[in-house]
Amino acid sequence: MPRPCRAGIAARRALGERLSEAAAAAWRAVPPADLRRPTRSRAEIAFARQAAIYFAHVIFGATLTRAGGIFGRDRTTARHACSRIEDQRDDHAIDRSIDLLEPAIRYWFAAFAAEGDR
Repeated sequence: MPRPCRAGIAARRALGERLSEAAAAAWRAVPPADLRRPTRSRAEIAFARQAAIYFAHVIFGATLTRAGGIFGRDRTTARHACSRIEDQRDDHAIDRSIDLLEPAIRYWFAAFAAEGDR
């Protein structure tokens, strides 16, 4: 199988970013566009943004700088977001939700990326 070109890599990275954002926003029932606002916003939006940063970093391997940058945040804020989500995983319901979301996001990525390769 040939290696993807730079444009293909950029497209896959963008797909991962959008899936991280969409999954977190849908999970927490907030508008995806709110995750990119420069202000902290309401607690549920901040939590969804933290989850999206976590997904981008953990599932797609984005650096903390990149994961934070997707949402206009810096690396230290991204590190804090990932720590907060890890801490929240002590809550069984949140842990179970993330355990279900991670493979779903990976599946969606594989399906959409394959569609783009055609």
